[in-house]
Amino acid sequence: MIAVNAIDLWKKFGKRYVVKRLRFKVEEGEIYGLVGPNGAGKTTTLRILATILKPDKGDAYIFEKSVVKDTKIVRKIISYLPEDVGVYKHLTGREFLKINGLIQGLRDRDLKEAIEYGVEISGLGEFIDAPMGSYSKGMRRRIMVARALMSKSRVLILDEPTSGLDVEHAVYVRRLIKDYVKQMNASCIMSSHNMLEVEYMCDRVALMKDGAIIVEGDPKQIKGEYNAENLEEVFIKVVRK
Repeated sequence: MIAVNAIDLWKKFGKRYVVKRLRFKVEEGEIYGLVGPNGAGKTTTLRILATILKPDKGDAYIFEKSVVKDTKIVRKIISYLPEDVGVYKHLTGREFLKINGLIQGLRDRDLKEAIEYGVEISGLGEFIDAPMGSYSKGMRRRIMVARALMSKSRVLILDEPTSGLDVEHAVYVRRLIKDYVKQMNASCIMSSHNMLEVEYMCDRVALMKDGAIIVEGDPKQIKGEYNAENLEEVFIKVVRK
């Protein structure tokens, strides 16, 4: 089943189209990666899918619900993790998860189970009850990822999920996302500048340039087409054209 279906998306800021002619599909149970240089349109695309931005033309469907016309329904299906997001320094991690669960409409047993799941996958141990202002950057990112996953959404939209993390925290978050998608038969669309991360996590990859997809396929297929040992080599060859 198709989880995400973007159809001819266009988005302009000022006089420049930052997304144009964008078409792609993400299958249920698939992790799909968007890669490309800064300004390629990755974050704008994710924000459109997350219903934060409206496309100027075209539409995208999350399990057949329009991000333009069915915004409220789509928001109940997805979880969105921005690249840069602050924390409430005076709240504990547990309080933060509870507030987000309430915002997502969870109550009673559902809320309790979601909080317990969020606490577990955050891997923060006793620090879950410490103020988030005392958290390291890695701990903050882990609580944000836990917040995105705790409601067990069918579609994850993740913008640079391991941005700024050290190796240990990045490995933890990658495994967490892969396990979640497998266990929940969920779908994930993510952006990343880390090509090794993309190769490890993604079933298929789309390389964007100037707002459009110019290469798409599974990592092994793409490397074969460009006679490259890794996706970073492909990235260099395509972007420098």
